[in-house]
Amino acid sequence: MTSTKKQTQVRLEEDVLSAGKAAAAARRLDFNKYVERLIIEDTTGARAAGMTAAQRLIEEHGTFLDNLEQQLDAPYTEPQPGAAA
Repeated sequence: MTSTKKQTQVRLEEDVLSAGKAAAAARRLDFNKYVERLIIEDTTGARAAGMTAAQRLIEEHGTFLDNLEQQLDAPYTEPQPGAAA
């Protein structure tokens, strides 16, 4: 069985490589798969479409989401009875 994938070499600054490996690990991907996904998302427009949808969500529902977050955080920010000041 032969692979259709081609091998390439990329030179990265050490801190960039470390950040990339950490990002890959956080997504439970190996580094090569992470780089492959980044390239596919960038070249197909998938990333741009996702960012546009996220921005539209924030513009349309941002105030609601901010208010909801404040309501959910309120029990933890208000002093509780009997708690030391």
